[in-house]
Order: sequence, then structure tokens, then C-alpha cells
Amino acid sequence: MTAVPALELRDLHAGYGRIEVLHGVTFSVPTGCVYALLGPNGGGKSTTLQVIGGRIKPTSGCVHVAGTHVNGARPDALTRAGVSSIPEGRGIFPNLTVEENLRMWTYAAGLSTRDVQERAFTRFPRLKERRRQRAGTMSGGEQQMLAMSRALVSDPAVLLLDEISMGLAPLIVGELYDLVRQLGEEGITILLVEQFANTALAVADFAAVMTHGRIVAVGQPQDIEEHVSAAYLGGAA
Repeated sequence: MTAVPALELRDLHAGYGRIEVLHGVTFSVPTGCVYALLGPNGGGKSTTLQVIGGRIKPTSGCVHVAGTHVNGARPDALTRAGVSSIPEGRGIFPNLTVEENLRMWTYAAGLSTRDVQERAFTRFPRLKERRRQRAGTMSGGEQQMLAMSRALVSDPAVLLLDEISMGLAPLIVGELYDLVRQLGEEGITILLVEQFANTALAVADFAAVMTHGRIVAVGQPQDIEEHVSAAYLGGAA
């Protein structure tokens, strides 16, 4: 029997008003793998994640999570179904302390404050050191750790990551992608959008290349290198 993918998109069309951005996107993400969605800016990568996460409703096509059709499901319903996301821009509460941010996560996760803090501080010891600091005054890397802790407290089956390296120093990016690799090894299915292709391919089991709202190549990292280079117009990927 063929295993049911953790995530599957079938002929997905979506956009903003009358402007269609996704023109029949189709790919599937096997359970327990890290899957990179690559391509130049404006290609439709972030829109794809927003459709999967329930923030944009597709005009046609299907989104399946573990074989279940989830088109039109609200983001909170998708969270209960095991899908967590870290949007571009992190989505934390900058005027609240780290502890107060973590307390907000308890409502979505259905866990006690103590449990949420224990999970977050175990994964990110640096957040424990900053527990009484306002999130908006922390470094970009620390803010991204806080954002990732929110997505992880609910013990997701599928994690959506949108440009987690944006605006961060290379050393911090390396730390975050070490965590991505570790999460994949723990069995969490990860779909990540990343502008820097080499960074993503270093941790990915599979990848898809997207340009102009269409998937132009899928495969293992070593199989799509030429397509990646072509998608970035011959520039450094």
C-alpha cells in the first residue's frame, strides 16, 4: 500500500482578487521529510504556504493533509489538525515579554503555561535567559526562536516555515537550520520556503522549484540543481 503523503497539493489555483498567482500547483510532501520550496521572489512560494495554512482560500484545486481535504479550513482548525506555521515576519507580540508571548501560545496549544515554557526553554535555552525581556527588544535570531517555539509547542505533524533566514546573520541562520535538520530527524514533516537555495538544500530531503506560479521541477536536491540555477536566472542560488 502506498503511504499517504503528509501534505498534497493538486492543481492548486489561488491569488488575490482577480490576480491569479498560483497556476495549477501540484506536489506532495512525504511524511517525516524536509521539503524545500525554492525559486525567485514573486514566484508564488509564500502564497502557496498561505493557502496551505488557511490564510488564502484557493479558487480551485485541492489541499490534503494526511489524506484529508482541508480547503477553506480556518488556521485554528488546521492547527488542531497538526499543521503549524511560522509566517514571514515571525508574528510575535513585540511589546510583550518572552514569558507573556509563551502564555499566549497556551490558548492555541491547549497546554498549561508551565508545559509551554518547559518545551520552549528546553528547545531554546536562550529564551529562558530572556524570559522577562520584551520580545521586540531581542535580536532577530532570538525573535525567530520565539516564533519557532510557538509553532512547536503544539507538537505539530506538519511545520510550514516561510523565509526563517530573512534579515539574520549567517551564524544564526546556521543555528536555525541545524534545528530544522533535527526536527526532520525527529519525524516532523517540514515544508520550507527559502530564498537562499543552498541553505535549504543542505537540509532538504526533497525540493520543488517554483517560478511564475508553477512548479517546474521536483526531486532530491542533487537532481534539481540545474533547475534551481535556471530559476534564479543564472545567479548565485
